[in-house]
Amino acid sequence: MIDLFNYQRRKSSIVHVGALDMGGENPIRIQSMTTTDTNDTQACIDQAERIIKAGGELVRLTTQGRREAENMKNIRDGLRLKGYKTPLVADVHFNPNVADIAARHIEKVRVNPGNYVDPARKFIKIDYTDEEYAAELRKIEERFVPFLDICKAHHTAIRIGVNHGSLSDRIRNRYGDTPEGIVESCMEFLRICEKEDFHDVVISIKSSNTMVMVRSVRLLVEEMEKENMCYPLHLGVTEAGEGEDGRIKSAVGIGALLADGIGDTVRVSLSEEPEEEIPVARHLVNHFNRRAHHVLIPGTPSEAFCWTCPTRRPTAAVGNIGGEHVPVVISSIRKPFEEPFATTSKSDYLYLGGQLPSHWDADKQYILDFNVYVEHREELKDRAVYPIFPINAMPFVGMVKAERKFLVLQFGTPAEEYISCLEANPEVVVVCMSNHANRTGEQRALVHEMMNAGLKNPVIFSEMYQTDNKSDFLLDAAADLGALLTDGLADGIWLMNDGKLCPETIEETAFGILQAARLRTSKTEYISCPGCGRTLYDLRETIAKIKAATSDMKGLKIGIMGCIVNGPGEMADADYGYVGAGPGRVSLYRKQVCVEHNIPEEEAVEHLLALIRKEKESLRT
Repeated sequence: MIDLFNYQRRKSSIVHVGALDMGGENPIRIQSMTTTDTNDTQACIDQAERIIKAGGELVRLTTQGRREAENMKNIRDGLRLKGYKTPLVADVHFNPNVADIAARHIEKVRVNPGNYVDPARKFIKIDYTDEEYAAELRKIEERFVPFLDICKAHHTAIRIGVNHGSLSDRIRNRYGDTPEGIVESCMEFLRICEKEDFHDVVISIKSSNTMVMVRSVRLLVEEMEKENMCYPLHLGVTEAGEGEDGRIKSAVGIGALLADGIGDTVRVSLSEEPEEEIPVARHLVNHFNRRAHHVLIPGTPSEAFCWTCPTRRPTAAVGNIGGEHVPVVISSIRKPFEEPFATTSKSDYLYLGGQLPSHWDADKQYILDFNVYVEHREELKDRAVYPIFPINAMPFVGMVKAERKFLVLQFGTPAEEYISCLEANPEVVVVCMSNHANRTGEQRALVHEMMNAGLKNPVIFSEMYQTDNKSDFLLDAAADLGALLTDGLADGIWLMNDGKLCPETIEETAFGILQAARLRTSKTEYISCPGCGRTLYDLRETIAKIKAATSDMKGLKIGIMGCIVNGPGEMADADYGYVGAGPGRVSLYRKQVCVEHNIPEEEAVEHLLALIRKEKESLRT
């Protein structure tokens, strides 16, 4: 069972992938995928070498046809001549015959249950009787077992890679577009592997929706335990995008699972050069490795909490915090020269510490240290300013009258003291902080203690960092908050940093994390794939064009997909989609419905913008 409060790696079986072992006590492995044409041997060797030199321990290549599968042998041989023993992985969709070929040449084959035998999904309604459904499962087994026999003969490992965006119509009609359906799609194939005594299996469950991805993996872990399975898990958020948004989104999803000790290999999917993914994945893995052997956290799980199907913790609203309100963002102003930031800040609250600003913005809400608040109480009475109390000032909470108050708490504070304080003061918002090596576990423990006591006070998670590196800051913050946000425990977040990062960066990161966790939308979201050998247009140039033209469309989700494999499926979560349809051709989607087919690539972006403008105009009229 997963320990919510104390970090330990989930126990998994060992899988042999060529010269590399995965799972068990082995380190969490880092991998990436090439974007080159798999028929171009030298280009693939060169890009694989860059991935390996960056620290990649596995390299995956798309194998959409027989030619590509056969050429995997040449790519492997070319890398071996250069002295690299790094295992190669063939990525197979739609054609099981390709998987059979690839399994003879390289160390691992990824198959997708959604399209291995089931026909390509058409998002149509088909009602299966139990007999018809069982017949479809037999059809899968009849085709899958010969593949497993080839893998046994050639000592080839497999990855059962389920994508939310490519679930079959059969699964969707029986289970819906749900984590339960995603997990069952995987379990169907795992049961065949068990029956055939084939155990060199790694599993992945991915989605562009971080909350769906995390919940599905949690549910899979539980289902495998029920059936005495412990296969290694490959973690990743598919179609995460690029730049800072892609990193934050990946860190929220992957971090939420790594925090619980789940994960044996990681791939961060960015719409960038594949070698750029490696240091991001390595940073996330190292971040959680440092939690091993920490001081025990004696938390008690709340019976009201469901790890596999979490819902937002019920709270009583205090102003705009808690209840049905979206999570708030608090920003800190630490120095007088940061005051211009106060006029441009989008945060819901600005923490002033012990200083009063020279100018009060009537549209903003402020937080002051309680002693300064008390000292200036008369001059502040007409302003939206609220006191914050440190733990040692708890006795003064009830003595200070204010519409809302903030109380800093850490797990380990005597429960009888703070519980009676919060029961008597429902207008208090808890600011949950931690200096523990496993801050996620300790912050969880405090909220579970509050839940066990029946408290309804809202909770804001405050995270403090010390770095001058922007990338490290956003990855650490997103990873630390991932599990807490997924668990439904947060009514707000407050990021702080003792370093040279500007307050705008810290604030943007906070809003980016909430958007990545699907809790609050503050800007346009781009669901873009990293590209692979199937991509038949300039993906990165297209992303740049679409971003430049649509970045001001707050709340809009736009999918930018290299090919049809996950395109329409992942775009169930997007308002519009741009999908590669063939060499130099693009199709446009409104959600999962194709509205324009095979547009010339050079015209496609303008067609997409025209479609969006037309829709917006029709909504106005």
